Amino acid sequence: MMMRSTLFVISLLTYLFGNSVGLFAQKNTNIMQTQTLDKIKNTIDNQLEKNTPSLIELYTYLHQNPELSEQEEETSKKMASELKKLGYEVTEKFGDYGVVATMKNGKGKTILIRADMDALPVEEKTGLSYASTMKRTDLDGNEVAVMHACGHDMHMTVLIGVAQTMANLKDTWKGTLILVAQPAEEVGSGAKAMVEAELYKKFGTPDYALALHTNANLPHGTIGYCKNAALANVDMVNITVFGEGGHGAYPHTTKDPIVLASQMILGFQTIVSRETSPTDAAVVTVGSFHSGTKHNIISDRAELQLTLRSYTDEVRNHTLASIKRMAKGYAMAAGIEKMPIIEIDGNPTPATINDPKLTEKVAISAKKIIGTENVIEVEPVMGGEDFSRFGRTAENVPICLFWLGVVEPEKIEESKKTGKPLPSLHSPFYAPVPKPSIQTGVKVMVQSALDLFEEK
Repeated sequence: MMMRSTLFVISLLTYLFGNSVGLFAQKNTNIMQTQTLDKIKNTIDNQLEKNTPSLIELYTYLHQNPELSEQEEETSKKMASELKKLGYEVTEKFGDYGVVATMKNGKGKTILIRADMDALPVEEKTGLSYASTMKRTDLDGNEVAVMHACGHDMHMTVLIGVAQTMANLKDTWKGTLILVAQPAEEVGSGAKAMVEAELYKKFGTPDYALALHTNANLPHGTIGYCKNAALANVDMVNITVFGEGGHGAYPHTTKDPIVLASQMILGFQTIVSRETSPTDAAVVTVGSFHSGTKHNIISDRAELQLTLRSYTDEVRNHTLASIKRMAKGYAMAAGIEKMPIIEIDGNPTPATINDPKLTEKVAISAKKIIGTENVIEVEPVMGGEDFSRFGRTAENVPICLFWLGVVEPEKIEESKKTGKPLPSLHSPFYAPVPKPSIQTGVKVMVQSALDLFEEK
């Protein structure tokens, strides 16, 4: 009996001592992790404080010197020059005006970070001291005002800030960092050109691909993320509707293409309301309708331009098939011999579907560096982004695009009170707040990259 009691006491002491040692070790590990995180945060903050003036100078330059899609010659030269200064191995004119910069820093993960470079044919009306007054000649030979109305100047500036910080933190990570400055996002051809130029074969297949995009409704100092679908499939469709023209006073002797096209437009709306599941999202918008030349002449044709939006390939394919079926069906019902010509843009923008696991990792990294309260899960939108193509190759690279808040909090509160909408992306009044937005973008992207490089 005495021996059993003694053994029990020894076992109890061993258990208690072992637990104490384990708890002590765990406590020490947690303290060390906190100290390491604080050290890295301080290093990132110090680097940003030092680099912010030059980053704002770069942002101002980019904002004042926008270039249209597929014409980003000077912008790409500027980005290549900045990256070369930081010690990256830089390849220019990859996939048209694309720039690829790599930094190999030992054995480890490969992470790709992308920013887009093109601007829009929009006349800036922000009233900013550094507002764009640039005019360019577009690919059709028209002179147009040009503005970075979608925040691509911010994206590029953040990319350079990330490049600076990661270069200065080389002793804290191992692996290969690929930085991509991509052209022609607005017309959906840039990412496709770079992927088809065998980006991954030449520079290595990334374990992860990251991007950010400015958001016109989130306050600066915050980010938003979607765990799955973030942006939509985008298809552009042109339809030529034929009729039989004649005098406006004798419509019974004609077949009016305006009436016929109008019936089609109304019919197309039923694709969403009656053919698509209520739990699936889809948009059919007719953005352009042109026909005729004079009040009293019934034309022999009408021209429609549509944009179609969806999140899944199934809904996309069904919508396209229904457009074709309905257009031909209405023409047949009207007794038209010449069927409508339906042209689908051969360069659609695929939906941006974030990898859920990667997105969760990015959200955790963001919470570390800018605080949990500043990291917000948001709803997907029907805009398009060709960053999706970096994840739609045979390599099946996990991708994550997150939203960067760039708006003054006071303006958001004012909008809520008055009901007046904030300037949207592509608006001539769109004006991100540079300093805090750049700093937040750099912090979140750097912390995300560092944490992903640490993965075993």
